[in-house]
Amino acid sequence: MSVLLATNEATSVSDVFASPGEGSAAEASLSDVAQKDLKQRTTHGAVVSLAARAVTFVMRTGSMMVLARLLVPKDFGLVGMVTAFIGFLALFKDAGLSIATVQRASVTHAQTSTLFWINVGVGFLLAGLGALAAPLLAWFYSEPRLLWVTIALASGFVFNGAGAQHRAILQRSMRFVAIAVIDAVSLVMSLAVAIGMALAGKGYWALVMSNVIPPAAGVFGVWLAARWIPGKPRRRADVRSLLWFGGTVTLNGVVAYLAFNLDKILLGRFYGAETLGVYGRAYQLTTLPTENLTETIGFVAFPALARIQNEPSRLKSYFLKGYGSFLSLLLPITVACALFSEDVVRVFLGAQWKDAVPIFRLLAPTILAFALNNPFFWLMLGTGQAKRSLKIGLVIAPLIVLGYVLGLPYGPRGVAIGFSASMAISVAPLAYWATRGTLITGRDLFATVIPPLISAAIGAAATLPALGLLGLVRPAFPRLVLETALFSSTYLVVLLFVFKQRAAFAQLLQETRLWPFCSNSTKDRSA
Repeated sequence: MSVLLATNEATSVSDVFASPGEGSAAEASLSDVAQKDLKQRTTHGAVVSLAARAVTFVMRTGSMMVLARLLVPKDFGLVGMVTAFIGFLALFKDAGLSIATVQRASVTHAQTSTLFWINVGVGFLLAGLGALAAPLLAWFYSEPRLLWVTIALASGFVFNGAGAQHRAILQRSMRFVAIAVIDAVSLVMSLAVAIGMALAGKGYWALVMSNVIPPAAGVFGVWLAARWIPGKPRRRADVRSLLWFGGTVTLNGVVAYLAFNLDKILLGRFYGAETLGVYGRAYQLTTLPTENLTETIGFVAFPALARIQNEPSRLKSYFLKGYGSFLSLLLPITVACALFSEDVVRVFLGAQWKDAVPIFRLLAPTILAFALNNPFFWLMLGTGQAKRSLKIGLVIAPLIVLGYVLGLPYGPRGVAIGFSASMAISVAPLAYWATRGTLITGRDLFATVIPPLISAAIGAAATLPALGLLGLVRPAFPRLVLETALFSSTYLVVLLFVFKQRAAFAQLLQETRLWPFCSNSTKDRSA
């Protein structure tokens, strides 16, 4: 977990919304953050971010369970038809400029102000494009209700544009607690409204509002926390390199989005809203743990890797430790989803979603593939290799699309198999290409992956014989708890004691100051 970058900000409410300092936070360089205690601050910041994300995960999961019981599959399918298009437009919501602001070693107030006005203009442009496309979507799906759904969802781009640079300033200043508080409050507001509307019988509009409220509430939060007022845009602000980097990142996102959402477009077009609704809920269950951990850790890892990008040895050590910790979290989740898929669906979605069980099981391997692949994109973007990341995306995207096309005649199960197979094939070449020019070798990666991988396999082997006996436990929730406890305890015993990872995790706890015998004087003397 040492790849993660920590924050020095206090956790009190007053500190969360404190001014970042004299002048503009955007004018601070990454080097302004003290180099001392990097490892301790890195892991401490990771724990803070993970804790915040855990709360978010619980809230999202709880709302998903509630809404799955209050709404019908067709409601999810209707919104799913639109979110595929809105999600595509969302790739351009900040034009990659917030990432460019964070990645640069230094950035001026004039540059950030100019980027702010570009973001605002892009936000209004995307909202307008969404409104213009609304009649076309309604015609394409033969569903007139999509007209106003599309217009409503597109309105969120205006808020995203107004808050993009303020959010980047907070990330650049490593004020992750402030960001976590803002996101949590926005989420609570959106979920409360969504559940209230579902109870009131508003159907799919509950889902629409759950997507519109977070950016609307979030923009006020980031403005208040950053306390940065943009100046006038300037032609001579020297933003060309920032625009180039951001444009490359955006194009990379477009390629990835098309690759990972074409399955839903095809299923919605050829099999209808209900089939898409079932597939979409199964897909959401598989991506829920991956997205939450990836967003949380990647959000912190990106500025960390950018900070040490010119120190090859340190970069290698931080990346491998973070990669190993990330896999140690996601590998057991992958196996558990495959083993206990029926109970997972029953607990999180309800008995009426039984058709999602085989799809969920077939999609489970993608959790592992994403866990193996995603950290390499943090590495490439953090070290300024946006162009390489784009090239990799252009090679892998056709492979994933081919998997969809081959599986489409066999319905959602065939698409799920094609998706999982293509993702599995992409892992090795992506790892090789992403680490070229670094000190990270294939042997390093293999040694990092083996402990959690074998530990998960042994945990599965120990759990399988007990599934028949555990199947007698009723209802599904306590049964899932027992299954998960047996598997995870076996996994942890093997990982910590057989592979002797206990010392590494104890050091991690020490660095986060969660270990009771830690020393307050721990310094980052080595990577």
